Amino acid sequence: MEHETNVEGPSLPSRRRLLAALGGAGVALAGSAMLQESSWGQSITSATYGSGGSTGAGIGCRAYATVADLKADTSIVEGMLVMTAGYYAPDDGGASEYVIRAGTLVDDGGSVIDVQNGLQAVLLVKGHIRYKQFGTVSDGVNDDGGQIKKAHAFANTRRVPVIDEAGEYWIKQTTMIVIQTNVRWGQSKFHIDESFNSKAQARFHVLSRQDPAAISFDAATKASFLARMRPGTTLVPELAAYKNTLVFIVDDNDKIGARYGYPGQNGWSKEDFFYVEEHGRIVGEIAWSFNDYTSLTAYPAEESYLVIDGGSFLLSGNNPGNNNSAYWYNGFLVKRSRTTIRNQWVGLEHGASDTSLDPRYGFYYFNYAYEVMLENVRAIPYEQNRPGTEYVLIGTYGIGGRRVLNATFRNVTAEGSMYHWGVFGTNLFKNFRIEGCRLNRVDVHFHCWNLYVSDSEIGYRGFTLTGGGDLVIENTKRYGNQFIGFRQDFGARWDGHIRIRNCRLIVENGGAQVTGLDFRPADFDYKYSIGYGRSIHMENFVFDYTGQTNVNGACQLIRLAGFSKIASTGSRLFFPQWIECRNITVAGRDQGVRIMQISNPFSFDVGRAGGLDGQRLLTNCYMRFENIDGEKVPPQPSEGTASSSFLLNALGTTPYDDQYALFPKIEFIHVGDFWGHFKGAAANVTVRDSTVNCMDNYSGGQMRGSLVLDQCDIRPDAVDDGKVLYTLNAQFGTTFLNCTIHAPILNGVARPDLFARHGFIDINQKLMWNHVNTTLAKQLVDYYAGIGNPVLPEFYAMLKSHHASQGSQMARRKGTTAQRPSPASFLSEPGFTYFDTEQQQLVVWDGAQWVAPSKGGDVWSFYLAGLSSAPAGTSFKRSEAHPSQMYMASRSGSVKAFTAYVNAPTPGPSFTFELWKDGSLWIGGLAGPGASGNPLMSPVTGAAFGAGSRIEVRFTGADGGLVSGAYATLDLHIGY
Repeated sequence: MEHETNVEGPSLPSRRRLLAALGGAGVALAGSAMLQESSWGQSITSATYGSGGSTGAGIGCRAYATVADLKADTSIVEGMLVMTAGYYAPDDGGASEYVIRAGTLVDDGGSVIDVQNGLQAVLLVKGHIRYKQFGTVSDGVNDDGGQIKKAHAFANTRRVPVIDEAGEYWIKQTTMIVIQTNVRWGQSKFHIDESFNSKAQARFHVLSRQDPAAISFDAATKASFLARMRPGTTLVPELAAYKNTLVFIVDDNDKIGARYGYPGQNGWSKEDFFYVEEHGRIVGEIAWSFNDYTSLTAYPAEESYLVIDGGSFLLSGNNPGNNNSAYWYNGFLVKRSRTTIRNQWVGLEHGASDTSLDPRYGFYYFNYAYEVMLENVRAIPYEQNRPGTEYVLIGTYGIGGRRVLNATFRNVTAEGSMYHWGVFGTNLFKNFRIEGCRLNRVDVHFHCWNLYVSDSEIGYRGFTLTGGGDLVIENTKRYGNQFIGFRQDFGARWDGHIRIRNCRLIVENGGAQVTGLDFRPADFDYKYSIGYGRSIHMENFVFDYTGQTNVNGACQLIRLAGFSKIASTGSRLFFPQWIECRNITVAGRDQGVRIMQISNPFSFDVGRAGGLDGQRLLTNCYMRFENIDGEKVPPQPSEGTASSSFLLNALGTTPYDDQYALFPKIEFIHVGDFWGHFKGAAANVTVRDSTVNCMDNYSGGQMRGSLVLDQCDIRPDAVDDGKVLYTLNAQFGTTFLNCTIHAPILNGVARPDLFARHGFIDINQKLMWNHVNTTLAKQLVDYYAGIGNPVLPEFYAMLKSHHASQGSQMARRKGTTAQRPSPASFLSEPGFTYFDTEQQQLVVWDGAQWVAPSKGGDVWSFYLAGLSSAPAGTSFKRSEAHPSQMYMASRSGSVKAFTAYVNAPTPGPSFTFELWKDGSLWIGGLAGPGASGNPLMSPVTGAAFGAGSRIEVRFTGADGGLVSGAYATLDLHIGY
């Protein structure tokens, strides 16, 4: 038989009989130290359980099925160890062990339970706490929050975790359940009756154990400290004593961030915050400069990480209130640094609806905290725009917070319909990370600083941001019509660097305006500087219209406001020093994307000096747009700006504010169809490998800069209003490199007959600006040949190489007397020669009139067309109808030199030729020019002839690289 130890009062059962009595619950207790044979009859000493003293050698253990049985036992004595198999019933999760003590502690139903004989059962902690140990009922009627609150209070005191991974609890009126230790909820469910939500307290408060402290400096230290309170500071030695704290500096006397459209919101107190590391090194960039402060406070950060893991939360949806007077709390308020909440599910009760007419702060709300994380969480946004009249008048949030540094949201899902307001509603968030999330909105109302988003999907409420620092979004989809909407109410401000890579905008309404980055502040005093970022980089970005039935809406990469200075204050908007957008594509429609429109560049503040010095434009901003699916804008009059690929709208007579205004260098590379106007602005512009539709660079004066069109198709497609199609004036030159010019399309019809409407070119008449290897489209060449006005070699020569200083009129080299060129066409250069076909002789311009060549010498001119296909021995021609193609010397003389020109030279000598005299070879082995010396002038020796000699030139061979249609001219310079 088992030995039984008798104590004062009822006899204790044997271990075997106890387990048999408890049934299944006994199995759970069998491994407990309290049921080991060696423990029966042992005493509990004050060394273990405080000052209660020893109860003597005869005190033992006793087991009960429930707490009620324990409380009913009148034979219980001080010092006894007791256990329960459950709280209300065996195996209900409330099994606990207690020591019986005399005392007057408050009975909380869990850690202390009043029993018979004026004694108390004091809970023995076995590594963690469970809610059933404090009497949760879980019947849907009891407010289990009361017992849960007590359980956490005890766990906080004893610094032990709460582990309750399979319960189901109903929280009704209870709020402010303080959590200060780790929690493992596993698959436990919490039903929250939102009709008892509070405007003052959340249901769970995750709190620091340490109170904030005001920081006080003497006058000298304060001055030294304030001198460091400016952007760029990374070390503040004055705060070395406050390491491991989150420091807030506030100046209530300096207001910033007035809210447009909200008359009562006239600004926030200037405020910043950062974490202090060793020796005063700070984490968290300082955004503002401070001249003074009204408060300086240190919030101690914990030296450990608190983790709340698991749990499902089912909400009733019937938040109280209907007057929108203030926000309500409901879930978690986190005011402890280094806190992680993960593996949770939040949603409405099955069959419930969100009927709240008042706004909520957020089921998760973070405040005055450093290094917090929400991970693997399903949250919900709340309904706001309900059909009919039952809607919430202001924003209502699922996740909120303010004054947080280093917040990470990883694998968080919170999506909804257009009836739901954005899940995020934050202010003053710094170093904000979103990783692998699916959220219907990412929002920071006032002052986000450093936001990183990666591998995420953002729903129809989108990105609504204002702030600064680094804005980095990578590998992310956004559903809606704006990728990022910078909040107009706070100035659409981003004071930092923007990086968008490998992202996609899934268009919601293809018939409406679609925008990549939308910066459109109001002309309003926001009480701080506003602007469009310090740099913008977008790469591998897709506007995706797939699935849209109407895809005809305008799509624009960047939208800006129409002003550069606030009218009421004169405050200038800052503008990026660098904008680079590459690989921007459009899917789901043929229509592409427009780039941007910039109005009134005179007052921007770029932060770097630039300007005009009369000889050049010194640029202070670089913009590059490369590989863009550019939109072919709807036809409009050539000077129209309503639909532009790019517009830099400036009046040429308007002065710039100073050298810090916008003086950009802009490159457009492979941007598709380009309709761009630069008016009278200061800019150096290059368009490469694109189709240049109409362009207007004159408004009250020419563009103050330079224009280069490189490898472009010049092809206008416009509504015919009778005006020229291109106004390409640029103060420092306009240059065409390897471009092809096409017939205009006017009112949808190709009109080669109106080619002169290009404005800068007229076949065989005029060519303006600088040209290298400009060509004409075949349609034009064929058209002019067909009407008897073929393109002349002289005009081809201008297209091949022409400098603006040479004048714009083509100067013919031969023709009738009436066709002699006007002196202006060759700048009245003395010595210009023209072959008069009627007089069959050269005439020379002497600076005042045409004269016959002097008798001291002559120039005998020859030419040969079809150079690449001419057989050897072909004679060069002196004119088309000449019977012999020879010159007959009127008197003795000699060939002093020759000048040869090829319209399309090869690198080496383009052709070879011989001089023949009186039908016999005279001088052979002569070579024409190559590309490096064209035209070529070369002396000739031993080439004397007598009066009556007949001189001709014969072709002997051509370089194999000559293009079809190449021709050559050859002048023999004769001396008598």
